Amino acid sequence: MVATLAHRGPDQQGVFSSPIFSFGAARLKIIDLEGGDQPILENGGEGGIVFNGEIYNFAELKAELEALGHKFSSHSDTETVLKAFLQWDTECFARLRGMFAVAVWNLPQKRVVLARDRMGIKPLYFSRRGEDLYFGSELKALLVHPEINRKLSRDALDCYMSLNYIPQPWTMIDGIRKVPSGTWMEWNDGRVSTESYWELPYGKASYTSLPEAAEELDGLMAESIREHMISDVPLGIWLSGGLDSTSVLHYAAKASSSRLKSFSISFRGRSFDESDHIRKIVKEYGTEHDELDLNPGVDLTGAIEEFAYYSDEPSADAGALPVWFLSKLCKQKTTVALSGEGADELFGGYQTYRANRIARNLRKLPSSIIAAGLAALRKWPVSDEKIGFEYKATRLLEGTLMAPEQAHVYWNGTFAQADLGSVVSEPLPKTLDKVLSEMTKLPSTDDDLAPFLWLDQKFYLADDILTKSDRMSMAHSVEVRPPFLDHRIVEFAASLPADLKIRGSQQKVVLRELMKNKLPAETLRRKKIGFDIPAHEWLRGPLRGMLEDAFEFGLGEYGQLFNRDGITSLKQRHFQRQINVGYHLWGLLILFLWMKRWKVTL
Repeated sequence: MVATLAHRGPDQQGVFSSPIFSFGAARLKIIDLEGGDQPILENGGEGGIVFNGEIYNFAELKAELEALGHKFSSHSDTETVLKAFLQWDTECFARLRGMFAVAVWNLPQKRVVLARDRMGIKPLYFSRRGEDLYFGSELKALLVHPEINRKLSRDALDCYMSLNYIPQPWTMIDGIRKVPSGTWMEWNDGRVSTESYWELPYGKASYTSLPEAAEELDGLMAESIREHMISDVPLGIWLSGGLDSTSVLHYAAKASSSRLKSFSISFRGRSFDESDHIRKIVKEYGTEHDELDLNPGVDLTGAIEEFAYYSDEPSADAGALPVWFLSKLCKQKTTVALSGEGADELFGGYQTYRANRIARNLRKLPSSIIAAGLAALRKWPVSDEKIGFEYKATRLLEGTLMAPEQAHVYWNGTFAQADLGSVVSEPLPKTLDKVLSEMTKLPSTDDDLAPFLWLDQKFYLADDILTKSDRMSMAHSVEVRPPFLDHRIVEFAASLPADLKIRGSQQKVVLRELMKNKLPAETLRRKKIGFDIPAHEWLRGPLRGMLEDAFEFGLGEYGQLFNRDGITSLKQRHFQRQINVGYHLWGLLILFLWMKRWKVTL
């Protein structure tokens, strides 16, 4: 099981075994501290810890624990977490500032406690078989165990087909779950209990002044990035050319006494290429920069084939492909990088948030008028760009005919629930409805933005964006740290009213206010593009053969579950440029490759 995680920790591996518990861990050396080997034992193995992640306030905690009488044999954050647990038990997790997945054991008490960081930056999976508990940082660590079945989860499939990802706590394997973000789980001699130690914030706004909010965010950003820069290897910055990653670079440059490294992906010759702007940013901050042009000339199919192993479970976010190559590029110079993930979900950066407001007004029109608009749009010539006008406009109107919460996830997803019958032959359990029902449990508010931000932070951020970043980077033994997701910034963002996030067509208002005298004006004005690929075009061109082969296998091996005629029709209509469904086909491609790699059963 440890061998399956060697890419996450190629520098050191360790195993502890006893008649009751067995634990193993693999370590990536980012901070070169004595005693960093894992696992760390207490009292000759009566207690101990295996740990994945970084605790940024471990020095403060260590000093507090020493004052309470604890003795340390190392300078590692791993041992600090163990001593904190011995002192405060499960209350220690709320004291940790960082990203982590952890397992702590007490042999005499026959007790194991698992915990995951607040935002779900680091993964943690588990499976129960009778009184036994299996767990690991990746799904594959469990799949190699002979007692773990590989049966496809219908709950997960229902969500995946619409969302493009699998929301916690489900996974694509029946009987394996994710430990939810901000939660600890205790196994005590065969009995299991769970509890949240931190809840995703959702409350009343406490800021009304934009300058005051920007000033507060300034201090939080500076502190978070200073902590995230703790490393004994060269530090890299992932640049997309947008506001978020450039803001991280700005604060990192202020905090660093040495020249920073930066990395980016370009799409030369495409309308969505950001490379010229990124080069201006690089010149402004004097970074040592590396760039890779992502085009059909690189080994696209080779990388995608690797996804089936390293993605752990299928994720249909096509942005995984540029992140894969970005991680590979980064690995040549460093093993730790900062990224801008999380800012969109905290401060309202996605177009879907504006779409919610547009659709709210459109729903006042008779549905017949919206249907007529849809009919006209479907006659529009399809575009080969990443997401053309006709694609976005059609999706907007289709979502307008849905309930608001269904429309919101539809705009970032693919198949509408009503359309699943065209691709899946048997009824699925409507698990997506359970996910969306979480919004009904939220307190009522006049803030029309807050429920959608909460939903995206809980599911889309944790199970799509952060999962993609973690798996693609760790496949290359690179640790990516998202400073925006310091829980103090998350809590601050939740305290802001909607108009400090979105005003008219301007989004991430408070972040733009903060950075307006710090970044070039061009960066503040630029339209959000982000990492993605021209999926519509590439699946008609350089990836078509791979798609055909994967569909032949998937529909042949799993034809009793998937609708061959419906999927074949969808594919052919895409090839003939009647419709743009590149992201739909991409999700099926990734799913079939994954099922083939892991020999998943129905």
